[in-house]
Amino acid sequence: MSKRIAVIPGDGVGQEVIPVGLRVLAAVSGSLEFEELPWSCSYYERTGRMMPEDAIERLRQFDAIYLGAVGWPTVPDHVSLWGLLLAIRQGLDLSVNIRPVKLLPGVRSPLLAREPESVDMLFVRENTEGEYSGAGGRVHPGGSDEVAVETSVFSYRAIEKAARYAYRLAGQRRGRLINVTKSNASRHAYVFWDEVVEGLGREYPAVEVERVLVDAMAARMVSHPESIDVAIGSNLFGDILTDLGAAIQGGMGVAASANLNLGGDQPSLFEPVHGSAPDIAGKEMANPIGAILTGALMLEHLGDSAAAARIEAGVVEVASQGMTLTGDLGGQASTREVGEAVAQAISRMESRSRAV
Repeated sequence: MSKRIAVIPGDGVGQEVIPVGLRVLAAVSGSLEFEELPWSCSYYERTGRMMPEDAIERLRQFDAIYLGAVGWPTVPDHVSLWGLLLAIRQGLDLSVNIRPVKLLPGVRSPLLAREPESVDMLFVRENTEGEYSGAGGRVHPGGSDEVAVETSVFSYRAIEKAARYAYRLAGQRRGRLINVTKSNASRHAYVFWDEVVEGLGREYPAVEVERVLVDAMAARMVSHPESIDVAIGSNLFGDILTDLGAAIQGGMGVAASANLNLGGDQPSLFEPVHGSAPDIAGKEMANPIGAILTGALMLEHLGDSAAAARIEAGVVEVASQGMTLTGDLGGQASTREVGEAVAQAISRMESRSRAV
């Protein structure tokens, strides 16, 4: 049965990496139907909205969403973010964000003398509440007495959903879960967070859970990445730490992510994490590996783990050879050339498999 995919290339380099990702997806699966939606900052400048009023209802008709990047200098960041990505996350209850941090063979990490097997982390981020809940406001606007209040919101339901998912992932990997927190300073929200996360540990006796403060976690990611298996953090902490993780794995251009609806009754959203990169947009310099690996995450979620594995193997082969990489990884290839190299690598592997 075919799967319907909503494609939102968005802004900047999103419009360059998403077509490459679609090319690779087509190389491994013939059961995907794509419909492109033009929602972006350009759409905002034409209509005054980042997406139509009925966008969430329209998205519910799809099996998954493949998003490039959103944001452009002509539109304030809080307008573009809240008008599209955060609105989709909250509207579709995409309660968990997954970001793998894995060093590819042939890619050099800024951490000296690190081999691929020493960098293999998986971050689970609560994705709809916390510091990004949108609760708060401003009073006495325009004067020296103006006050802004941003309220973090933590509910048992949201923490539990993310924590259970993290425990299950840890149980499938190396059996270790790090709870990233700041309960020494935040004595209400993060003490509550710790109670929920660690209380659930009784139901997962095979998983060892460790509490680590967020500042210590940042240092540990740099000094001892091999000690980290699965980590769970709040919306804000997960966002910040995974950008550090992207740098450790070779740069933002190789980082993939999934925004998951755990109920399965609404589509999940898949996006590379590099942003729209206005400084290189339109130059065919953007690294498409993050978008390609994001496509693999989407296929895995849709139940085609074999096709996802073929994409990952194609990326590993191209990265290992080191001949067709974009400038951020030390190469000279264009965005499309990298995508074509991955597609050809997949084709060669499939040919060799048929010949055996």
